[in-house]
Amino acid sequence: MDSYQKELVVVTGFGPFRQYLVNASWEAAKGLQRAGLGEGIETHTVEIPVSYSKAQQAIAEIWQNMKPKVAVHLGIAPGAKCIILEQTAKNHGYKDRDVCGFCPANNCCIEEGVERLDSIICMKSLAKHFKGLGLDVIYSSDAGRYLCDFVYYCSLQFGQRRAALFHVPASGSLAHPESLVPQLQAIVQALLCQLDAYSISIQNQTRPQEEECTRRHETTNIMMCSGRLQRQ
Repeated sequence: MDSYQKELVVVTGFGPFRQYLVNASWEAAKGLQRAGLGEGIETHTVEIPVSYSKAQQAIAEIWQNMKPKVAVHLGIAPGAKCIILEQTAKNHGYKDRDVCGFCPANNCCIEEGVERLDSIICMKSLAKHFKGLGLDVIYSSDAGRYLCDFVYYCSLQFGQRRAALFHVPASGSLAHPESLVPQLQAIVQALLCQLDAYSISIQNQTRPQEEECTRRHETTNIMMCSGRLQRQ
């Protein structure tokens, strides 16, 4: 009997809000599922409502029921002309109302939670690598304190920091799935390589600090990912 089991990656995008009746993040998420992430990876998509309470429930269900290797969250950044890799999520300061007209209780994600959470993925090294390859990618540590930031914090909390948030353009040529999806595919595949290396370091009881992680992933792990991408 074949006991091989694919690893699960959950990719989320947001539903309609304000003037964005078709949300580019959800279109990109669906495109990424169609494109796939390579052999051994199963991709599942979830559309997240632009509602604090419903979004928090959806993220909790992802981690409790699906138990993915990593959750990749996509959101739009109006005015952006590139892909933005977010490192950090904040707990407080959510004063903008959602599509239902509500803010979260006490304007925070999780009561008594820490003020900020960082992904275990080193976004700075990923951004540097892909920018060097000519992709429109930048690094950020401020996700904006709206639904994207809120969802990211909840996912980092529920998923023990095994989550990523990418902001994508809301309009323009890069917002179209045919332009955006191949770049996202490459970034997520590199992210998975980095996560594998992190897991190995944990098993070997040599957990790297963020600075060490950044240096290491700029060399060995990025090279490994580049080879993986070239074979596809």
